[in-house]
Amino acid sequence: MNKDILLLVQSLSNEKDVSEAFIFEAVELALASVTEKRYEEPVTIRVSIDQKTGEYESFRAWEVVANDAEELIPGQHMTLEHALALDESLAIGDVVEEKIENVVFGRISAQQAKHVLMQKVREAERAKILKKYENRIGDLLIGSVKRVTRDNVILDMGAHAEALLPRDQMIPREAFRLNDRVRVSLQSLSDEPRGPQLLVSRTCPEFLVSLFKIEVPEVGEEVIQILAVARDPGSRAKIAVKTNDGRIDPVGACVGMRGVRVQAVKDELGGERIDIITWDDSPAQLVINAMQPAEVASIVVDEDTHSMDVAVAESNLSQAIGKLGQNIRLASELTGWKLNVMSEEEVAKKHADETVTITSLFIEQLDVDEGLAELLVHEGFKTLADIAYVAEDEMLEIEGLDADMVEILKGRASDALFMQEIENQAELAAVELDEDLLAVEGMTDEMARQLTLAEIATRDALAECAVDELLDVVDLTPEAAGELIMKARAHWFETDEETTQ
Repeated sequence: MNKDILLLVQSLSNEKDVSEAFIFEAVELALASVTEKRYEEPVTIRVSIDQKTGEYESFRAWEVVANDAEELIPGQHMTLEHALALDESLAIGDVVEEKIENVVFGRISAQQAKHVLMQKVREAERAKILKKYENRIGDLLIGSVKRVTRDNVILDMGAHAEALLPRDQMIPREAFRLNDRVRVSLQSLSDEPRGPQLLVSRTCPEFLVSLFKIEVPEVGEEVIQILAVARDPGSRAKIAVKTNDGRIDPVGACVGMRGVRVQAVKDELGGERIDIITWDDSPAQLVINAMQPAEVASIVVDEDTHSMDVAVAESNLSQAIGKLGQNIRLASELTGWKLNVMSEEEVAKKHADETVTITSLFIEQLDVDEGLAELLVHEGFKTLADIAYVAEDEMLEIEGLDADMVEILKGRASDALFMQEIENQAELAAVELDEDLLAVEGMTDEMARQLTLAEIATRDALAECAVDELLDVVDLTPEAAGELIMKARAHWFETDEETTQ
């Protein structure tokens, strides 16, 4: 009986709080590693320990490979011809083992076993941490400050796990000291060479939602849902809430008696002001709610550009926009619509100007009188395409239009669109293109012509574009537009590198 092995396994199991089977595996690997050093050539060794007695056996192993195998390692591989001479039942991929003399389990073997064990324990701890947090992205975590640097705060999350809180993910003006308890939201998880890396944040929308789940039981139980969040960290936030129980006021529940619930959240966020609004499935009503505390007089929705013109009283205009545009920016982010805030007078003037423009267009392109053109505008038609592609039944519902007139209007609208397309194609074909613009990877002739007509005629002009600007001109996905812009900027970085060299 080899008592030294049993004693080592028992002591390490108690010290590292891991199973004895795990340590036996590490000792086997360590003995195999020591045994391999007796050979000058690379070999494969397997050691098997009897976990009851501590006795062990050592085996040298060869993998059976094809006779003409390209990678044949003499000490680790055996050709099929040689293997069949030993045992006719062997095939390619099988393992041939030969029992060999054991090495003595001494001080070197014990140290080797401990080294292997430490490595395996670290690997097990990393796997345990990854498994523990992989399904907790977006959850609220609590850690204690372990180290503070200029760019980051390192948090001790317990169980050998650490989290990185970058400065740009901290609420402005907040500072932490060693051992402070900090609430954060888990944003991502990566397996770095030095160990699992938890990236956390205090500025993300998920952090605000998690705080409300703690302070407002109805949110935690999903009786009340937070459907949208927009934040200007440390300054102001807007959240849209909806109740699944008609007997509960979602806004009142989130505010709490005398504001105690929302105040607890504000205190955690450094006094960040929080506007709680009621969610509405109607985009227009949701925007009206999101503009609070400003009162909206009227709203005009443009589905094509996914924007809305929001009219407010002149005296209410500054409140609607907010300090440095904060209120309108957060409302836009919350609702997902581009919002244009104007006074009632500005909206009325804009609407009148658009009506005159569209009326003139219909008179000219459809060859109709002013009265019919105004009727079409009044019924919501804004473009020739609206008339050309609308269902006939819908147009027949308009008082004063019969089937013949509808057919005539739709035909003239289609003809006008066809002529416009011909003119556009002719204009595109006549455009002179910049060679550098065409040289941008991913650029096509048609795309270059569209950009040139939009006064984005050079590579540098494209490089200075924002994604939204590019999407207004060419038909691309936001990802493709961003990639095209970066391709246009590539020569900037090449120039910088040459200058540095």
